[in-house]
Amino acid sequence: MTKRVSSVDRVYETLRDMAINFDFKPGERINESALTSELGASRTPLREALNRLVAEGFLTLAKGQGFFCRSLEPDQILELYQARCAIETEAIIRGIESASDEAIADLYAYLEESEKVYFTCTDLPELVQMDEEFHLRLAALSGNGELVRLLGNLNDRIRYVRIINLRQIRERHHDNHTDNSSLSAHRKIVDAVKNRDTDAAVKALRSHIERRSEETIELVRLAYSQLYVPTF
Repeated sequence: MTKRVSSVDRVYETLRDMAINFDFKPGERINESALTSELGASRTPLREALNRLVAEGFLTLAKGQGFFCRSLEPDQILELYQARCAIETEAIIRGIESASDEAIADLYAYLEESEKVYFTCTDLPELVQMDEEFHLRLAALSGNGELVRLLGNLNDRIRYVRIINLRQIRERHHDNHTDNSSLSAHRKIVDAVKNRDTDAAVKALRSHIERRSEETIELVRLAYSQLYVPTF
């Protein structure tokens, strides 16, 4: 039984990474036979892993047709941003109410330490993961593990588009350094949390996360161009 579980987990982790990075193109049908050969996996653990990814929103299942990669549409991406904003807003409200001064100080210390790396790092996926880590730590102040878990899932599903967005920001500034707007926003958020100022914290958080429809349309257009003519 242990061997079977580890086999499913191995296949799941590999397929999950592929789905996060859109190694399967949006709307593409998943070739199960090719995957069993590529991953050295039998059909049963492969199916279990695919069904798990459907439940998590990375793939879709069409009756009688099989598994498909999730779509990449502006409305869907906008909904993910909205869901992320809702979860983080609830988490930050609860965190301000219940987190200890020590826990908030730890978050502030993490932000100061990460800035030293953030300003010099040129790896886009690593920069996005650093940003995700900050927001997960911020959500963890709530003491609600389910909110943190949901946020982690949303981060994974939106990561590819966020990498595209970061590249766009860097190109817009026409230099070789990372734009520091995210870090400035993070400081505003943490300062408000330290002051137990819920209104200011929520306002800063929403301003940092929320997106307009037209911005999302442009991001998806850029994501499609990156998928078919990659530059990183």
